[in-house]
Amino acid sequence: MQEVQFIRCPVCGNKTRVQIRYNTELKNIPLFCPKCRQVSLINVTKFNMTVIKEPDA
Repeated sequence: MQEVQFIRCPVCGNKTRVQIRYNTELKNIPLFCPKCRQVSLINVTKFNMTVIKEPDA
């Protein structure tokens, strides 16, 4: 069985409702945190998450 992990919020560090496996690749995904109610744009490759920072318009 493959290892499954929850994605953690980059703002507060709480678990979100999204689960990923080791071979999952996500690009430009809006991640919503139910605790702090923030939406972050992320990329995920092999359990490594990077936050995409966009300038405010």
